[in-house]
Amino acid sequence: MLYHSTRSEAHFVDSAEAVLEGLAPDGGLYMPESIPAFDWQACLRGSSTEMSAKILAALLPDIPDMDTLVRRAYQGKFETEDLTPTVSVGGYSVLELFRGPTSAFKDVALSMLPQLLTAAKAVKGMEKDILILTATSGDTGKAALEGFRDVPGVRICVFYPDGGVSQVQRAQMVTQEGSNVAVSAVRGNFDDAQSGVKAIFTDKAYTDELKEMGIRLSSANSINWGRLVPQVAYYFSAYCDMANAGAVKFGDEINIAVPTGNFGNILAAYIAKLCGLPVKRFICASNKNNVLTDFIQSGTYDKNRPFYLTTSPSMDILISSNLERLLYLLSGRNDAEVRGYMAALAKDGKYTVSPGLHRAIATEFACGFADDAGAAETIRRTFEERRYLADPHTAVAIAVYEAYKRSTGDLTPAVI
Repeated sequence: MLYHSTRSEAHFVDSAEAVLEGLAPDGGLYMPESIPAFDWQACLRGSSTEMSAKILAALLPDIPDMDTLVRRAYQGKFETEDLTPTVSVGGYSVLELFRGPTSAFKDVALSMLPQLLTAAKAVKGMEKDILILTATSGDTGKAALEGFRDVPGVRICVFYPDGGVSQVQRAQMVTQEGSNVAVSAVRGNFDDAQSGVKAIFTDKAYTDELKEMGIRLSSANSINWGRLVPQVAYYFSAYCDMANAGAVKFGDEINIAVPTGNFGNILAAYIAKLCGLPVKRFICASNKNNVLTDFIQSGTYDKNRPFYLTTSPSMDILISSNLERLLYLLSGRNDAEVRGYMAALAKDGKYTVSPGLHRAIATEFACGFADDAGAAETIRRTFEERRYLADPHTAVAIAVYEAYKRSTGDLTPAVI
C-alpha cells in the first residue's frame, strides 16, 4: 500500500517506510492512498488483541506477522485483559484508556510503536540507529519513554514545556530509567516544542549529517501514522463492548466524543469510521484553548490567541497537527489545497477553508469546550450522581457531550 504526503502526492512510500520516517520530507503527514476494505463485523468477534492485529495488518500491510507484534506489545502490561474496557456511566459509555503501564491513554499506541518500528527496520534491512524525537503536552512523554526504554537500535529524546505539564507527569519523565532515553524541558509551550521538532525533521542539512553518523530520525507523536493506527482499534473494541452490554445493536450507529488538542485521538475514531465502524457524529471537545471549537464553527483556524495552562494539560495546544490529515481526506485528497492552508498557518498563524470543506467538516463533527471550572463541576456532578470519578480530560468531554445532547436532542448511544 502506498502512502502519500498530505502536501504532495509526488512523494510516496510504503507503510513500513511511513512508520520509519514519521514525518514526510516536505513537512506533510503520511496518509494511505485509500482506506482498505475491511470486514469490521468479523473483526468484532475476536479479543482486543486480535482486533488490534487485524486492524493494524489492514492499515500497515507491509509489516508482517502482526499477531506476534501485538502480543509482544501488550501481553502482561495492562491491568485488564481487554486493554481498554468500556463502562456504562448512566446515559453514555466511557472508554477507559488509562489501564496501561503509565496510566496515560497513549500507552495503547506507544506500547505498539516500538514493535512496529523494529519490524519496519527489519523489512527495510536498515542498520542505522533510530533517534525518536517527540514533543509532549504531558501524556506522550512518559508513555513513549517507557515504551522505547532499552529497545535495541532505538534512542529517544522527549521535549516537554517547562511548567506546562503536571508535576506527576514531569516526575514520571525525569525519573525514567533506560540507557537510551533523554528528556529536555523547553522554554515555551507545547506548540513551541512541537514546532521545534518538526523543524528538525525538515532541516535537510542536519538530517543528512545525522545519516552520515548512522542515525535516522523518527517520531513517536501522532504525526507518525504508526502511532495513530493502534488507536483506531479501541474504537472497534468500544463498539463491541457497547453491543455486548445491550447499549447498541450490532450495525446501529453511535456517537463518539473525544477530548482533544492535537486532533490525533479523534482522527483515529474517524479512521475507524472509514474502515466501516458505524458512527453518526464525532463530538470534538476542547478545554479553554478552544481553537478547534472556533474552527469547526467558523471554518477559520486561528492560533493567534492567548495560550492557557489548564487542569487538562494534554489538551493545552493551539496547533492541532492531525487536523491536516482530516483536511486532506475531506478535501478529496487535494494536496495543493492542504499545502496552501499549511503555508498560511506558518506565515500568518491562520487560514480559512473553502465553504465546501467547512460544510464537510461540520457534517461529521460537532464541537464545544469547557474551562477548568466547568470540568471541575462536571467531575463533582458525575461522581455524586453516577459514582464515576472522571479525570479533567474526560470531564471536558462529558461536559461538551452533555451540552451537545441538550442542544440537539440527539439520543444516539455515545461513547466518551
